[in-house]
Amino acid sequence: MKIFSTARYVLPLPSGHRFPMEKYARLAERVAAELGARHAVVEPDAAQDADLLRAHTPDWVARVGAGSLTREEVRRIGFPWSEEMVERSRRSAGATIAACHAALEDGVSVNLAGGTHHAFADRGEGYCVFNDTAVAARALQSAGRAERILVVDCDVHQGNGTAAIFREDPSVFTFSIHGARNFPFRKEKSDLDVELPDGTGDADYLAALRDGLAEARRRFPSPDLAVYVAGADPWEGDRLGRLRVSREGLAARDRFVLGWLRAAGAPAAVTMAGGYGRSIDGTVAIHFETVRLAAEGTETEN
Repeated sequence: MKIFSTARYVLPLPSGHRFPMEKYARLAERVAAELGARHAVVEPDAAQDADLLRAHTPDWVARVGAGSLTREEVRRIGFPWSEEMVERSRRSAGATIAACHAALEDGVSVNLAGGTHHAFADRGEGYCVFNDTAVAARALQSAGRAERILVVDCDVHQGNGTAAIFREDPSVFTFSIHGARNFPFRKEKSDLDVELPDGTGDADYLAALRDGLAEARRRFPSPDLAVYVAGADPWEGDRLGRLRVSREGLAARDRFVLGWLRAAGAPAAVTMAGGYGRSIDGTVAIHFETVRLAAEGTETEN
């Protein structure tokens, strides 16, 4: 299995900023130490303008690159513009493109970042600049490698940007299971939204996920490729999650989704998405378990 890491590309954030950049470096170190002997850890190429422009407007791509965003646009994103921000955002999208190509070869692949599902075609928000899922889906379609693409988004926040980009596009099915009262407070309409009340725990979460994916299979059978936006933020220890899913519950989620995608014959590119734990070690442990379970599936098949 190929694992794509952008950990070398770090955002210079103000002291005390709430976005946990450190988790990426810690996750990459743990993956290299525990999985690197059996699986290739690769630094991805950056997404180029041609890649970004399949999912984003020319104006947005140009102004992000030039650093000419308005104060309000920067506020919506949640961290300041910098050349490093642009490079990391391009690399993160490039990693998901690469993971999708690798998944078609190996059955599953992982981007140790990504999941920037709040980015719209013409704007960013919620720590998301470019929508890596949309960029990658369009890249694979453009290359003729996949036509029908399923997005399984289990981040605790609705994938509003992804839903908006693919609205009324029958070639991409967007499934999002998320907190009903959590960010974004104005939701978009995915192809299938499963909204959960605050405080949802393991049993109810997993039951809703199973029912939702059964409906997704009924409405969108036989996808050529899937992007699994995992997310560590449904965790009960997350500062922003508002749910009560345990680490064991999230591992059960990952086993189920990855197994469900294998059974559906859908190669899967896995992205990490959100995670804002009160304990950064807890967030890293959840992300690592997602990667480990993806790797375990390829080892079992081999």
